[in-house]
Amino acid sequence: MRPETPAPVRLEDYRPPAYEIASVHLDIRLAPQATRVRAKLAVTPAEGTAAGTPLVLDGDELKLLALSLDGRVLAEDAIRVSPDRLEIPSPPAGPFTLEMETELDPDANTKLMGLYRSNGTYCTQCEAEGFRRITYFLDRPDCLSVYTTRIEARKNDAPVLLGNGNPVAQGDVPGTDRHYAIWHDPHPKPSYLFAMVAGDLARVSDTFTTSEGRDVALNIYVEHGNEGACDWAMDSLKRSMRWDEEVFGRAYDLDVFNIVAVSDFNMGAMENKGLNIFNDKYVLAEPDTATDQDYAGIETVIAHEYFHNWTGNRITCRDWFQLCLKEGLTVFRDQEFSADQRSRAVKRIADVRLLKSHQFPEDAGPLAHPVRPRLYHEINNFYTATVYEKGSEVVRMLKCLLGETAFRAGMDLYFDRHDGEATTIEAFLACFQEAGGVDLAQFALWYEQAGTPVIRAESRYEKEAGRFTLTLRQQVPPTPKQADKQPMHIPVRVALMGRDGRELHPASVTGAETTGDIIHLREASQTITFTGIAERPVPSILRGFSAPVSLKSDLADDDLLFLAANDSDPFNRWASLQGVLMNTLIAASACVARQQPVNVPDALVAAIEANTVDTTLEHAFRALCLQLPGEADIAREIGHDIDPEAIRAARAAVRSAISDRMAPTITAEYARLAGDGAFSPEAAAAGRRSLRNVLLDYIGHGAAGADGALVRAHFEQADNMTDRLAALNVLVHAALPGHEDALVSFAARHKANPLAMDKWFMVQATAARDETLDKVRALTRHPAFSAGNPNRVRALIGAFATGNQSQFNRADGAGLDYVADFARELDRRNPQAAARLLSAFRSWRALEPERRGHAEAALRRLASDDGLSADMRDIVDRCLQ
Repeated sequence: MRPETPAPVRLEDYRPPAYEIASVHLDIRLAPQATRVRAKLAVTPAEGTAAGTPLVLDGDELKLLALSLDGRVLAEDAIRVSPDRLEIPSPPAGPFTLEMETELDPDANTKLMGLYRSNGTYCTQCEAEGFRRITYFLDRPDCLSVYTTRIEARKNDAPVLLGNGNPVAQGDVPGTDRHYAIWHDPHPKPSYLFAMVAGDLARVSDTFTTSEGRDVALNIYVEHGNEGACDWAMDSLKRSMRWDEEVFGRAYDLDVFNIVAVSDFNMGAMENKGLNIFNDKYVLAEPDTATDQDYAGIETVIAHEYFHNWTGNRITCRDWFQLCLKEGLTVFRDQEFSADQRSRAVKRIADVRLLKSHQFPEDAGPLAHPVRPRLYHEINNFYTATVYEKGSEVVRMLKCLLGETAFRAGMDLYFDRHDGEATTIEAFLACFQEAGGVDLAQFALWYEQAGTPVIRAESRYEKEAGRFTLTLRQQVPPTPKQADKQPMHIPVRVALMGRDGRELHPASVTGAETTGDIIHLREASQTITFTGIAERPVPSILRGFSAPVSLKSDLADDDLLFLAANDSDPFNRWASLQGVLMNTLIAASACVARQQPVNVPDALVAAIEANTVDTTLEHAFRALCLQLPGEADIAREIGHDIDPEAIRAARAAVRSAISDRMAPTITAEYARLAGDGAFSPEAAAAGRRSLRNVLLDYIGHGAAGADGALVRAHFEQADNMTDRLAALNVLVHAALPGHEDALVSFAARHKANPLAMDKWFMVQATAARDETLDKVRALTRHPAFSAGNPNRVRALIGAFATGNQSQFNRADGAGLDYVADFARELDRRNPQAAARLLSAFRSWRALEPERRGHAEAALRRLASDDGLSADMRDIVDRCLQ
């Protein structure tokens, strides 16, 4: 009999904790297989708690060695204890002190949750429910405590001992080879923000003086030899600290800010108070080993975790249903930071591309859930694109609706009112209602309703009356457990473009509430009338992607190409060109399926070429205009009976056609953009490389580059990882002559650098060729591959599952079976990593019948396995529901 899905946790069942824990004193005595943790908790019954209410503490695979209450050892019949739970049936009616000792095995903790050891370094990951793997506790976000932590270890094994907050004391343990450090965090925090690190680490230091005059010591701890790869991370940290002061008025509040980079980490990074623990891919960067994308990612993630100090730490979430309150809000903040540091237009496009490629498919499949879910079985599976990216878009809409001044006033009120609290979405929205004088009741549906709203736009022009009408219809599609949806409050930015490329200004706008260029779409259907329009305009709709919706307009390709050449909104200029490309690719996919020739309109090629040579545009923007929608993007737009192989072939045909017809322009621009100085990670230099490498991709997939000579030269002459990896991708993915030699050369150069080798694995896993699955199988036996390292698993198996649509969804089902089987094996050691890998099956119902049958069979085979973890069981059952 197979185990059931874990019992559901429901928002409506929330109750405050019966007990409060004002302070926590931890004494952690580290040893690889037998770490002892002594916890001293100051416990008080919460207001309204009846005398004799049992105290129930969470645990997970714990071994209890000792337990006392107010100094008195409790008899066995006075407690109920298991590895997952500690209950004191009849605690005192007033405050009391609970002391306990547990024993852990950090070396055996392959789940990478709680306290574990990575390459000789002890570290912790406690979000969401990892602290219960260290000691028994009220492991929930609304239990806020002041922590003092004593850490002890062998001095030779762990000369560095780090904890939350500020350092208090350190010294040797007399008569032993051990030493200790004591850390104190004066700010009450939930247990998920607890952290400690101990190991033999190198330190890179700097300082920062806050706007309040506080001198802060900044430290980044890395493995020895990586000190030179920390400069960009430190620079990003200092810029983010200053930006948060200037834009949100938030200054840092401790004497020290520590970052630790570890190689084995399930997440990107963790915002533990004063001690951020990072996956080393988001800290380490040097030109020879990190791409421009890596540099940008480090800048963003460093900022994200720092910004959590206020949106997540000082103000945290009351329960895990409010997760978007810290994550979505902080993603919005890091996106705004990056936009200010780089190009706002390019950053906006990049963020929307990420949203559409990751969150839209989530909204359209069995794993769909609201930004604030009302039910979950396993909280680890709700660290999703919906919570993060869509959550950010909801905050962005809030700013769009209120305007800059009222939005800032709302944020200030939120910080002032809820500092030191664990709070809710309702409390957050109340601050903006008060500051902006608006009613956000309908807007709050963005937090409650799953699914991507579809807006259908139809327009009509009456020349004699000088009247233009725009009808907008919204529909939120049904999603699991939410069949019927209410109309949303959607801010739709609109401008009318005249034929001279200038915006037209109507005499009046009726039919909807408007604020500037924003139409407030509140009903299922609204018709907006613009008067005083002397010529037929082309409407530019959803400018800046003002809402996370799918727009379906009646604009013809000619109108879209006009906007692609003339729209004053850079996002819509790009989106209009992408719309024509998407229409062409969908039509091409149908042609491939019917074995008919693929047609690429001359007007489309001309529009792409015009943007390519337009030197008034940023290099990075021109690169984005050249990039075709990805195979997964095309599949999402088709929506049903998807044949990934037809999509792959259609995209290849369109790319080759553009390459051949634009060959003189492409080769001339490629040559003109040759490097002109030392590498810089700054936006302008990165944009130039981006454009040149997109052009290289076209060359390598066209007739002019078929011999591979130019691409090989690009690879061999590259003086940075961005150019070298771009050339390797083209060589391998286009199967150009010399690609095997290039793979050997790359591995020889970078074999000692794990992050660079992740790229080597990823290039091979994403090659859309029939032999790739066998290659992936072989690469799991490569000496550099380790199933215990989440980065390596993501680079090889994850990249194959999410970045190689035609081979993962092979017609024979072999790709689907392989990923399902690998996830099952991984589940035995790291359930979180396995569940996230299996999420690649989220769109299986949209496949054509044969592939759909293979996917369902793989999922049902997993469902019949009695040994699945709660994490995996949750994903499998939801995929099959």
